[in-house]
Formats: sequence, structure tokens, C-alpha cells
Amino acid sequence: MNFLEELQWRGMLHDATPGIEEVINAGPVTGYIGFDPTAPSMTIGNYVQIMLLTIFQRSGHNPIALMGGATGRIGDPSGKDKERELKSEEELDANLQRQILQVKKFLNFDDGPNKAVIVNNLDFYRNMGILEFLRVVGKTLTVNYMIGKESVQKRLETGISFTEFSYQLLQAYDFQCLYNQHKCILQMGGSDQWGNITSGTEFIRRNLGEKAYAATTPLLTKADGTKFGKSEQGNIWLDPDMTSPYRFYQFWVNAADADLQKFMRYFTLRSQKEVETMENDLAGDPNALKRALAEELTIRVHSEADCRAVEQVSNLLFNQRAGKDDLSALTPQVLAAVAREIPDFKVPREVLAAGVNIVDLLADHTAICASKGDARRAIQNMAVSVNKEKITSHEASVNHEALLHGRYLMVENGKKNKFMVEIG
Repeated sequence: MNFLEELQWRGMLHDATPGIEEVINAGPVTGYIGFDPTAPSMTIGNYVQIMLLTIFQRSGHNPIALMGGATGRIGDPSGKDKERELKSEEELDANLQRQILQVKKFLNFDDGPNKAVIVNNLDFYRNMGILEFLRVVGKTLTVNYMIGKESVQKRLETGISFTEFSYQLLQAYDFQCLYNQHKCILQMGGSDQWGNITSGTEFIRRNLGEKAYAATTPLLTKADGTKFGKSEQGNIWLDPDMTSPYRFYQFWVNAADADLQKFMRYFTLRSQKEVETMENDLAGDPNALKRALAEELTIRVHSEADCRAVEQVSNLLFNQRAGKDDLSALTPQVLAAVAREIPDFKVPREVLAAGVNIVDLLADHTAICASKGDARRAIQNMAVSVNKEKITSHEASVNHEALLHGRYLMVENGKKNKFMVEIG
């Protein structure tokens, strides 16, 4: 696999320094991307760069994931219109450890000719004092050079602190350290990082008299111009506790048709031929293509078991033909996942001890119906079901025997209004 050609057909190559093609083709080479631990999890926006490292490694090269234990303490001004709020060192260190575990899921760290490496850039600065930093790092680039960078230019009117202004120096010095310690000649990142990355190539040219290279991906946006990686609920995280596998899966299946071709090229590990064949075969069924991408990514980011559970949840919530047998076949773990995705009510176990009237359950013990009158009308209109069985009388009762796995009831009020009742 040719790395640059792979990026080009995927639409993932934005900028590259002159001469990079000859160096890459003569490879293998070592390259890196930096990740600052500003949150306890990476997002699918970060995953664009993880994909870049993945493709780089699959092309036979040596990837380094540089974790920003130091730069995370400073704050990158790139793409920001105001000063970042600094996080505590304890929070950053905890975030970094969680993000390391995420990175380890996606790259190959086994011994071999192109094994991945994780480096913490705090190691470069841990024993460096401010005077040494100013002598060793601060003398390399002029203020004139640094001000010319787009990330700084955009902040001149609103203001930029020396702290964030110095970020460029740290990122450049990172590249020099990786060049010295790992023979790393390539830094990659999003196009908003171009200024910081080329400061690193300038560091290596001025201080070491050597040649280093840069390559960036376009910033991924949706066809409607909105930022990629967000849903109505906010960021889409790689951590299942922050974005459930179900919501992760739904993000992809709910993607706009206009975004599908771009998303497929950025995130699939299928070959160009496989992708183009799928797109031709499913040209009239974009939803099938979305489901294929959603399945591939949910398995990769979460697990095969999570993906199968998500498909069961989706079938239960969106397939109008799903019946009692489908519901009864779900495990407690899948039912718990359903409860996280639809309105969920907790009801004390003693309420069901002698059986509870369905009207009381709907109106008094939950808020499924606004009143007992609403509950009776819904039942009269054949709109209410419990565990996929229609309730035909307002005198019906529900007891412990109806519970799924001794804990759950699924109640529906109409075709679209689904609720989970958990018995505590």
C-alpha cells in the first residue's frame, strides 16, 4: 500500500512539504501525530488522526502517538478564538492515561518492523528549567516568524497570552526530540496544525541541519457546513461511558446522504476497490451503506458483542414488526442498553407485589400517561402494550411474572412512544 496514494483516493491529503513523496516511497519512515489530553476521552474527530496513523502503519511505516502530557498543560491556540481554560495537572494526567488505553486499541504495538510507539512529551521537559528552555528552545525561532502563523494571526485582535503563544515552540521542539530519539522525520495532523508542524521542520533544519517533512488532512466538516463529530447530544466520544455504543452506531446510520462518501473514505479500512464496489452495488440504498460503515466502526471502536447488541436494540426500537419473541430474546445487558436510550422509570418492587393496575402504573407510578383519564383513553384506543402484548382492558394488572429477567417491563403508548420500567 502506498501511503500518499492511499490518502489521495480517500481525500485525506491537504498539504505536504516538497520532497515528501520520494522519501515516503523510499521508506519505511517514522512519523507521528500529537494528541493533547484535554478531555477524558478522544472523540471521533480525534479518530480522523488515529485513522491517519493506522493507514500509515498499514502502509509499512512506523507510527508514533505523541501524548501531550506537556502541551496539554499549555493549550493549543489553533482553531480557538479565545484563551483556553487551563486544566489541573491531576486531571490532565488522568485523561492522558485513559487516552493511551484508547490509542492502544487501534494501532499494532506488537514487536515487528513497524510497531507503534507511544511517547509522552512531558518527558522532554520534565527536567528542563525555564532558563534552559529559553536558551535551547526559545532562541530558534524569531517572534516575527511565529506571529506569521495563522493560528497566531487569528488571535492578534482578541489577544493571545504568552502561554499559548509559546505552544508553537513546544510542538516544534517535540518534533526535534522525536527526530533525535526515534529518527522521526514526518509529522502529521489536521490542516489547522500546519503552522505548528512546519515550525517543527524549521527547528530541525536550523538546529540539526537536517530535513524533516509535514503532511496534513483537511478538517472534516459535514456537507451542511457544521462541525463533524457532534450530535444533538454533543460530542461523539470513543469512550462507551461517555457515548454509548448505541448512540455511536446511530451517529453513522443517521448521517446525511451527502456526507456518506466522505465518511466512508475517511473511516473504512476496506480497499479502494471494495469501497467503490460497495458504492456501486448499494447506489440505490444509501441506508445499507450507512449500516455497513456503522457496523465496521462500532466493532472496531467498541466490540463485536457491542455491535450485535446495538443491532438488537435498533431492531427493537425501530422495526415495527419486532414482537414479543424479539423482546424476550434480549439479555439483561441489552435491556439495560435499551433503558439508557429511551425514557426510563424506576418503580419499587413492592408496587408489583400483589399486581398493579395498568392505569395506576401508567399515570401514578410512571409518567407514561399524564393522567388516569389519558391512560384509559390510550388503552381504549389499543395504543398501550406491555412487553409487546396489547392491553385491552383498563382493569388489567401487571405483576412480577411479567418482568423480563426479573427486572424490566417495556411499555409502549402508540407506535413511537416506548418506555422502559425498571423494578428496583
